Amino acid sequence: MSHPLLRNRSFRLFFLGRSLSLIGDAVIPAALILAVLRATDSPSALALVLGCAIGTKLLLLPLGGVVGDRFNARTVALTADLVRCAAQLFVGVQLLGGDPQLWHIALAEAVGGAASAFAMPTLSPLIAGTVTAKDRHAANAVLGVVNSGARVGGPALAGLLILVAGPGWAFVLDGVSFAVSACLLSAVRVHRTGEEPAARRSLRKDLVEGWHEVRSRDWYWTSLIAHSAWNGAAAVLMTLGPVLAVEELGGEGAWIAILQAGAVGLLAGSLLAGRARPKRPVLVANLGLATYALPLALLAAEAPAPAVIAAYGLAQAGLGFLGPIWETSVQAAIPSGVLARVTSYDWLLSLAAMPVAYVLGPLAADAWGTATPLWVAAVVVGVACAGTAAVPGVRRFGLGDGGRQSDPGETGLSKNVPSDTAA
Repeated sequence: MSHPLLRNRSFRLFFLGRSLSLIGDAVIPAALILAVLRATDSPSALALVLGCAIGTKLLLLPLGGVVGDRFNARTVALTADLVRCAAQLFVGVQLLGGDPQLWHIALAEAVGGAASAFAMPTLSPLIAGTVTAKDRHAANAVLGVVNSGARVGGPALAGLLILVAGPGWAFVLDGVSFAVSACLLSAVRVHRTGEEPAARRSLRKDLVEGWHEVRSRDWYWTSLIAHSAWNGAAAVLMTLGPVLAVEELGGEGAWIAILQAGAVGLLAGSLLAGRARPKRPVLVANLGLATYALPLALLAAEAPAPAVIAAYGLAQAGLGFLGPIWETSVQAAIPSGVLARVTSYDWLLSLAAMPVAYVLGPLAADAWGTATPLWVAAVVVGVACAGTAAVPGVRRFGLGDGGRQSDPGETGLSKNVPSDTAA
């Protein structure tokens, strides 16, 4: 805990709680998949459970943004942590009892997904309220490194827990991490930033105002299209890549090597983002995302495994670099009173492409062969991400003066006030 930011008590407590919950969450995907397959031996049952989790999250994200702006972000995040703690402990108890019911697990994951919809938009307001404006970039970078590190070590920890004690204990660990996070959040002091909150209005007006803040900034909404394309392309690769790796690149070991290279690249990109201060952060970060076209194209062209592994590591480094850069840019440019709502639309648009691509990727592969959807995804993500360079707001947006520069054409922004893949 030698980082200067951690001398700030509120950020230190927030950072510790966030780190613990990230580590706990990192073990869940493998544990959930194994638990459901052990209980049902049915891929359709697994799809049902995963659909319940992401469905409630996508449905409630805009409402979560409104709640995050209307109420204290710390209280919202703390409540969401307690709900997720209960949901994960419930699943853990079900699995440890030896006779888990599918509908119990699906319901718990739906509740957990709903709680996530309220927790995710609070991340930026919590950072904005616990550190000063000049420390925002460093805070986002530190959290990005922890997130990347959790993704690197999470699967190994999950494997150890599952082999030694079974998947139930992985859920118990995640539940405990949320409980500890809630306790730490209860001691965090979050300072209100920027202007006083507007008078309470209808839910519809709050949603409309948040959407107006998104679409009135060309650098923002065009970047969200690029990020959505990236997530859709990632879903295509995650669906078709394992099959190609096993059949064409040398077996399961090749796919594991690809994933591990991606985890290392993600961490490297996050570390680089902590040191880099690009004059045009949104442009540079979006161009980094465009590198995801490389592993898709190489897989489609049946390139050798080492080339695919290296390309995937580079592509994930682009994602790791994007996270802290993008979050700092958004926190600098978006008024604090609408920050949670804007962030919720960010998550919604980015995540919505994934379930669509999960369905369309295999269907296209069955109809025209595996290479076709991979080539299409490569072109789409490359054009969408690199194409943002043609947008004036993306080219002009800069943080060269500490966050005051460049939200072109906008006025009255609360910038430089004290202060989240998927892409």
